[in-house]
This record gives sequence, structure tokens and C-alpha cells, in this order.
Amino acid sequence: MRLRRRIPPSLVVLLAGLAQAVSVAAPWNGQPLWWLQLLSLTALAWQLGRCAERELSWSSSTWLDLDPRPAWQRGAWLGWLFACGWLAGSFWWLYISMHTYGGLAAPLAALAVLALAAALALYYGAACAAFLMLFKARDLVGRSGAGLVFAALWTLAELARGRWLTGFPWGAGGYAHVEGPLAGYAPWVGVYGIGAVAAWMAWQLPQLPQSGWGRRLALAAVLGLPLAAQYGGLSFSEPAGRQGVALLQGNIPQDEKFQPGTGVGDALRWYGEQLRVASAPLVVAPETAVPLLPRQMPPGYWAALQARYGRAEAGGRGGQAALIGAPLGGEAGSGYTNSAVGLQPGASSPYRYDKHHLVPFGEFIPPGFRWFTSMMNIPLGDFDRGAVGQRSMDWGGQRLAPNVCYEDLFGEELGARFADGASAPTAMVNLSNIAWFGNTVAIDQHLQISRMRALEFERPMLRATNTGATAIIDHRGRVTHSLPRHTRGVLIGEYEGRSGLTPYARWVSRLGLWPLWGLALALVAAAMLAARLRRR
Repeated sequence: MRLRRRIPPSLVVLLAGLAQAVSVAAPWNGQPLWWLQLLSLTALAWQLGRCAERELSWSSSTWLDLDPRPAWQRGAWLGWLFACGWLAGSFWWLYISMHTYGGLAAPLAALAVLALAAALALYYGAACAAFLMLFKARDLVGRSGAGLVFAALWTLAELARGRWLTGFPWGAGGYAHVEGPLAGYAPWVGVYGIGAVAAWMAWQLPQLPQSGWGRRLALAAVLGLPLAAQYGGLSFSEPAGRQGVALLQGNIPQDEKFQPGTGVGDALRWYGEQLRVASAPLVVAPETAVPLLPRQMPPGYWAALQARYGRAEAGGRGGQAALIGAPLGGEAGSGYTNSAVGLQPGASSPYRYDKHHLVPFGEFIPPGFRWFTSMMNIPLGDFDRGAVGQRSMDWGGQRLAPNVCYEDLFGEELGARFADGASAPTAMVNLSNIAWFGNTVAIDQHLQISRMRALEFERPMLRATNTGATAIIDHRGRVTHSLPRHTRGVLIGEYEGRSGLTPYARWVSRLGLWPLWGLALALVAAAMLAARLRRR
């Protein structure tokens, strides 16, 4: 028998996983690459198909000897390895926060990132194992239902990752499709639904050479229908007025941000000055732009801001409003919150939004992990959570829905504000500080996340950040105005608020992500029943 040298399957899926990480935001320009996401997942699906045919060998140099393990075990390994490469390649910048700013030893910081990726990758390994347990090689050939089950299991893994330890779905494959043909599915099924469609396509693509015209037409329709809807002008929302806005980007160095003698004073001076001189109807300062509790601020500082934005123009109308990121709480033994404070004329008290979805290890410490956080010099704390579905800030004919930092990663939680169409937000506002992660692709990835939320709800997203990406995103997910990252400046622009509800907003506001859970579980249950019947 002749020896055949080929690329080891483990290397194929590891490189494919890294490619999927790149697809969400390319390191060279920050743009999403929808086609690369499809190709990377297709590479995994192709290798899983070969696992089922028992054609793989784990030798690094030859494929002469067949792997004696069952196909599902080999599939579990490949799925886990793919996800490890993908996830570590997506959030490798956590290393910067732990090592550069937290002082954790470099080997331990790197190990922590890999450990998180390896733990989350278990979901995908389990999904691939379950898939190959349900389908043998003879069942995969020419069976279109196999693609639906693969998509269902992959989606269940994505959904589970979004829930574990309050969820960390950063880098989900659907975010690569904020542009491209599948973007048109966003207002219908959201980012997880797009990921499911992409997984189905990834299973079908390797089989195209042997497929009939029916399957090829189905793939063309899946790609073509959302494109036709986009270019046909289909929209579920309508204009609700325009408003000028100033978005502040202070570029306060993260290693100085909470230092009393440097970053705190710099932030108070610069943001205070910009808030005083701004002329836009709405001014937004990012997360913890004012890094002190109101009672800790210099005498008169907070009162001056309240007076500045509490004034109306002549005749008692108009004026300006501000949304300012600041910590609140601590009075009379109360807890602390990471908040956005709204100041506006005519209000009996400031508007307040308290962050609901807190960051594990940053804003709360999971039980049993205090030993880990004690190894870093990061100002950590246990914050109180705000409620889901907090009211919007009414200003200038707009209903503004703030969210803080990576809260815009959880579209199902933002969706709770759309339960009542009459009071639904006309615009969303993200206040962030991701300077913890340096001048890295994390900034671009977060921008794509915000763009996806704009697509899902057909609402503009205003982003005010410390170091970037400060931007105005329209209801079609397009960036209309932006500031250069890691610079100090003020972004002046205008946005158009929108009213009306997308299909996604209607069902996710009432049911959360349970429809996707239910559909995926139903498909897997049907596959299990069919597999049992085939064995009889």
C-alpha cells in the first residue's frame, strides 16, 4: 500500500478555527469577512464527514493507519480543537487586561486565556460528538436532514456558551455576517439565527459536487432571499426624527484611569470642559467617564453639570441633555452600580440606567474565584445589577436606550425594551471603556457587535467610548460617523431615530431566545428518533 502524505486533520481544523476568529474582524482593517466564516466552518464540516467515513489517521506524516477510535470521539476532538483556535483567537486580548494592566504573570495570564477557550470549546466538541453519534457515514451521504441537525447542534452550543457563567458569546460566528448576503436575516432571526443558517450552509457546501439541482437551488435561495429583501428596500421601521449628537472620547490611559493624581484629574478636567462647551442637543460621555462617585467629586463639580444641563432655552423649551457614564451608590449602605446618568431640562431628578449584565471577574467575582482575582492589581468590585428592560430616556422626541460596555453583546436582553411598541426605544446608546484590551482587534469586534444590534432592531446605535470605536451607526448597521481610535476628540454628527418593530424584536422581547432553543432541540430529538428507527 502506497503511503500518502496529507495535512493532518487536527491542523486543518485548528487553522480553520483561527480563520473563523479572523472573520469577525480582520486584524489588518477591522472589517468582517462573511465568506471566510463560511469557509472555515465548512472545513470543519468536511472533516467531520470524513470522520464518519473512518478515513482519518492521526499520524502527523501519513494516513496509512486508520484511527481505531469511534467516529464520535474523533469528531469531539476536532470540534473542540476548532473551537479552541477560534475562541482563543477571538479573545486573546484578555491577556493584556490580566498581564499588562492587572500585573498577573505572563504565563499565568496566557494560561487563563487558553483555559477559558478550552472550557467554552467543550460545548462545540460535544455538539460534533453528538452529530456523529446520530449519523453514520451511510446516513450522511445525500441526506439533507443531516445539515439541519448539524446546524441545530451547533446553535445549541452557541446558545449554551451565551449562558454559562452569565454568558460570554463574544466572537459568535454570526457577527461575521454584519455585511454580506446573510445580513438580511438579522431583523428576522438575530445573530444566533444567522449562525444557524451559516452552519447549515457549511454542511451543504462540501457536498455540492455530488448534489442535485434541488440542493443547489436551496443554497442559492438561502443566499438570495435576504439580498433581494435588502436591495428591495424591505424595512420594518420608519423615521422618527433626527437629532444632533456629540460623542466624547477622552482616551484616558487605562493604567492611569483610576489613579487620583493622574487619570482621575485628567478625566474630570477634559470631560468637564467638553460637557460645558458642547452645543449639540445630546452629549454622551463613555462608561466611567467621571470615575468617581458624585460625593467624591470636587466641590461643586456635579452640581455645575446638573445646572448646565438643567437649563432650558428662552421660553422654557429646548436646551441640551447629557448621558454620562459614572459609578453610583454607596449611600446609607447601598451597593454600587456601573451607571449612565441622564441630565436634561425639566426633569425632577436625573435619569438613571444601571448596568444589568456585569462582567465576571471585573464587576463581580464568581463564587470560588476570589483567589484568582486577588493575584491581580485591577480595581475590582462586586457591583449590584440593574433590572432587565429599564425605561428609556426621553429627550427631543427620541427614546434613548443606554447599555454599558459589553451589554450590547446580549441582544435578547436589549430586546426586552421592545415589548411595548409604543414605548420602544428609537435609538440605542452604548457607553464603553475597553481600554483594558489595548489597541487591538477587540475594538473592531465590539463595533461589529453594535452593528449587529442595529440590524436586528433597525435602530441607530450611538457609541461613546474611551479609546474607540466611537461611532454613529444607522439602522442598517452602517457606520456613518466615527473617530480615529486611541485619540482624544469629540464626534459631532446626526442620527435618525426609528419606530416600528422588526420580527426579531417582536419575538425576542416576549420569549427571549427560547424559540431558537426549542427549534434546535426539536430537530435533535427528531434525529434521535429517526436514528432509533433505523437501527430496528
